[in-house]
Amino acid sequence: MIRVFIVDDHPVVIEGIHSLLQNEKDMAWMGQAMNAASCLGFFVNNTADVVLMDISMPGMDGVELCAVMKEKYPGIMILGLSSFNQGLYIKKMVENGASGYILKNSSKEELIKAIHAVHEGFIYFSGEVGMALQEYQKSEKNDLPSLTSREKEVLELIAEGYTNPQIAEKIFLSPFTVDSHRKNLLAKLGVKNTASLIRLAVEKKLI
Repeated sequence: MIRVFIVDDHPVVIEGIHSLLQNEKDMAWMGQAMNAASCLGFFVNNTADVVLMDISMPGMDGVELCAVMKEKYPGIMILGLSSFNQGLYIKKMVENGASGYILKNSSKEELIKAIHAVHEGFIYFSGEVGMALQEYQKSEKNDLPSLTSREKEVLELIAEGYTNPQIAEKIFLSPFTVDSHRKNLLAKLGVKNTASLIRLAVEKKLI
């Protein structure tokens, strides 16, 4: 039995989802909350397997609530349920621990499929959501400045922990030139130190 809970600030949405799920034999409706405080209050003494979570809510939004819920109750699966189809929101929900994201205009079949998928440990995006996320990630990558082949080589060696003199010896450059490349990389990628440089390079798959 999959225990389902919903957080949404629109009663009509809650009622609609409840009516869609109430006849599902393998699902149990645990309750609902209209804001983050009510949701967190419920889980002090109760639990659920899957939480359907809206993003736009008064006070703490769904993105923040998702992070808090996953920190407090890592075993509960969060399924984003929103009218927002912007890649940024989808990415933030996933980064904060959501296992999936579907739109409020999804069909009953898709909603049920999504609940089953996240409950079983899979990641689930509805078709439109998946495309929006891909487009956003593509635009993020395209926003990055292009690096020369030498800069990429230096960046990879920095990430491997080599110092400027070691890099200089390895690729037959002067330490001064390597230091210039390092400074150029920091400036190009808009970061202030080596740790941030490596973190960004990993996130953006530059190395």
